[in-house]
Amino acid sequence: MFSFVILFFALCSFSFTQNQDDYDDLFFLNFDNEVESVIPATEETISCDCQREHTEWDKLFIMLENSQMKENMLLQSLDEILKVELQTLRGEMLQFVENFAGTCTTYIEKATSRISSQMDQRLGKDNADAEDLLGMLQESKQEKILREILQLSQNVSHRLSHLEHAWQRRVEMDAQQRGLLQKDRVSNLASGDDFILKSLWQELQETKAELKESQKRTTQHLLPVGCETALLFPMRSKKIFVSVHPTAEMMLYSFAACIWVKVTEMLDKTIVFSYGTKRNPYEIQLYLSYDSVVLAISNNLNKIIAPNVISSGEWTHLCGIWSTVNGSTSLWKNGKVVAASSEIAEDYIIPDGGILQIGQEKNGCCVGGGFNESLAFSGKITGFNVWNRVLSDKEITRQAGEESCNSRGNIVGWGVTEVLPHGGAQYVFGP
Repeated sequence: MFSFVILFFALCSFSFTQNQDDYDDLFFLNFDNEVESVIPATEETISCDCQREHTEWDKLFIMLENSQMKENMLLQSLDEILKVELQTLRGEMLQFVENFAGTCTTYIEKATSRISSQMDQRLGKDNADAEDLLGMLQESKQEKILREILQLSQNVSHRLSHLEHAWQRRVEMDAQQRGLLQKDRVSNLASGDDFILKSLWQELQETKAELKESQKRTTQHLLPVGCETALLFPMRSKKIFVSVHPTAEMMLYSFAACIWVKVTEMLDKTIVFSYGTKRNPYEIQLYLSYDSVVLAISNNLNKIIAPNVISSGEWTHLCGIWSTVNGSTSLWKNGKVVAASSEIAEDYIIPDGGILQIGQEKNGCCVGGGFNESLAFSGKITGFNVWNRVLSDKEITRQAGEESCNSRGNIVGWGVTEVLPHGGAQYVFGP
């Protein structure tokens, strides 16, 4: 037993010596000046309160406590260093993300705005192209259908005319044959044949009337030949009119004014167009008086009237001709003269510097001033042309045909001269 105790103390002493060396090594390390000497390395640093020397066991426990304390201090220092480094890294990362996010957001917004603008422009252009194409297709298709209807109506009308002539010849042949038969038999056959022929004749007349009415309705829905646009006056109003700005001066010794009109309703005085100055608001007036057309020069006393010319809802081509020489004046409808006179404002000169308007008369101080609702035009107008000379009969006839919107006057040329709608007036396309 005694030997065992001696062996035990020897082992402890050896272990203590080894640990003491390790302890001294750790004790004198400097961890960034944060770990200070806690326990002295020699016995002289031992508190003087102790009356006896520490045993080997005490020294062993002291060494263990010191080692644990150093370990805790090292861990705490390491934690603090890691926390500081992590906080610094976190701040740098947040700053980087903030800067990067702001830059990315700016570029993304700019790119998105640019793409959106390009897409809107592209969609708008595509929509406009599609609408134009659709309108052209619809107009082309509608015009084609209407032309086919007109052609069919004309063909049927020709066939009915041939059939009518055939029946007339048959009637004449039957009459000749009946003259050779007996009187009683002839009278019986004649009465029967007459009844059949009268029925057929009545049916033919009714069919022809229906075809003419159909052609009339179909033609009314189209613009005049060669015209693609028209001015629409939707209602009678003192605010609706069209101002015309001539391309040459209006000092006139003679003139020719032609226009297509499709009026909705005619009153006692419905203005088609007028020209006037501050001194005389009534230099030129072309107006409708119920179904009559009136052309007045200088004042309402110098005028020419063509009665029974206008029907509501139908396109009608009108031309007014005047010359200061002998005051010769005439009115034309659809290429044919319907009224003519002389000594109308003879030797008169129409002055320049006035106002030319469609759908209202110039009876105020300026454009759009002092209009009267009862004088306003309602309907459609197209092919308005004015020349500073008298047109020949052939030229007027051509104006009422395919050249109505293609041949342009030298004072006012349809499609060339500035014509501005006001109020509710507007341009319309197609039928």
